[in-house]
Amino acid sequence: MARSFGFLVAQVLRGLALACAIAGSLGIAAIVCIISTSVVMRKLGTPLHVTEEVVGLLLSVSLLLALPMVTLRAQHVRVALLVNAAGGVWLLVLKAVGLFLSLVFFGWLMIEIVPWFEFAYDRNLKTQTSRLLLYPWMAVMPVTISLTMAILLARLFGLLPEEKEEKRPGFTDQSETTT
Repeated sequence: MARSFGFLVAQVLRGLALACAIAGSLGIAAIVCIISTSVVMRKLGTPLHVTEEVVGLLLSVSLLLALPMVTLRAQHVRVALLVNAAGGVWLLVLKAVGLFLSLVFFGWLMIEIVPWFEFAYDRNLKTQTSRLLLYPWMAVMPVTISLTMAILLARLFGLLPEEKEEKRPGFTDQSETTT
């Protein structure tokens, strides 16, 4: 049975977002390990001199790597009061406007990222203390922003259905409550 183009696009985007989320989780685990090692080494008298820089870079990269999965699952911050109040055609309009504004924001961000990355790459910029190259860390940003934009475009064109939301306490519709 031949699979549709939309199904294949959705599977590829889900796989890439999952890979990014796993890499982000590994980054967070590495942060815990580095900080724990640094604390132990400080008690032994020989602290790690790279802890702050590496942890800062890992945190930035981990947060960026989580962005595609958060966007895929639509678990980002939203104005719940507005979304819950809208219904029918207004909810669709609100979602379309949200997707459009997100695409504009990430598109603008991509325009700003490219020269920033090229600047660091051309000059071989390094961190101050540990002398780590910055551009490999900076390369994560255009990759994750591009993947996030692809997810938003796929959702806008209907190739990627919106994930079902789980019920959360305090955000129920008045018609769903029973007395």
